[in-house]
Amino acid sequence: MTRIRDIEFQRGPHTAQFNGSWYRGPQTNFIPSKAELKEPDAAEKWVLQGWLPKTPFIDKQTPVTAFGSCFAHYLSDYLINRGYNVFARNLDLQAHIVRFGEGMVNTFAIRQQFEWALGERDFPENLWFGPDKEIAAVDPEIRAQTYEIINSTKVFIITLGLAEIWYDKISGDAFWRAIPDYLFDENRHGFRLSSPDENYLNLIQIVRMARKLDSAAKIIFTLSPIPLMATFRAISCSTANSVSKATLRVAVDQLMREHAGDDGLFYFPSYELIHELFPDHRLEDNRHVRPEIVEFVLGAFCRHYCASQ
Repeated sequence: MTRIRDIEFQRGPHTAQFNGSWYRGPQTNFIPSKAELKEPDAAEKWVLQGWLPKTPFIDKQTPVTAFGSCFAHYLSDYLINRGYNVFARNLDLQAHIVRFGEGMVNTFAIRQQFEWALGERDFPENLWFGPDKEIAAVDPEIRAQTYEIINSTKVFIITLGLAEIWYDKISGDAFWRAIPDYLFDENRHGFRLSSPDENYLNLIQIVRMARKLDSAAKIIFTLSPIPLMATFRAISCSTANSVSKATLRVAVDQLMREHAGDDGLFYFPSYELIHELFPDHRLEDNRHVRPEIVEFVLGAFCRHYCASQ
């Protein structure tokens, strides 16, 4: 039998060698070498490829709402400092997506805010907690303000953080975060790992509701690079974090694949940019990303999404 020779593929100054006996399909993108990941345009060539909008669409008048996990917080500050119109860091507003937006790290909590604001569901008073363990009020004025923010927003930037959830055993509703110790009741409060399917369905509903008031609203999903601080599963936090991130990433990928024709729906791979381009990207706490790397990722976002800089 004749042996098919290896294929040499020239990528700039780099030569990659692959076995030529496999059919590779019409779209084959190979893993970059370490040298290629150090190139000046590595972000665009090796990570952002296939995920970017055709043209930037956020100008300084575009109403933007960013909430969810850490990247939304960083991005809000970055855009505001450059004169963009971002609701989510205006602390004159009382809406929970402004005051506590960084704490809505699971897709259930994000979905709840849309459902509540649009009047699709009511929620009990003791379901939502702020970072200082304060109860986030189910207040009609805050609800109306949240509706106005969503109604006015043209671009949503939503960052997903984790797939582990605490939930109410009676209603099944998820909490934003863990339960304050003084309120914990083992007969009512439970913990579990949510599934890719559950998160996918939450994303579908988030997109539907974001478009309910404005069918042209654009939605950008990102995945937080910050790992779990702790897991409540009986396994190491490191392995639990891998599962948590993978669960969310699978859900987002399904969303993007099944809605590939939606030109107003985007995934910005901030998670992959950080993990692929910067092997040592965390501070000494082994959770938070080094500021210069955050700045790099935010700059990459603005290069491709912001029409005026």
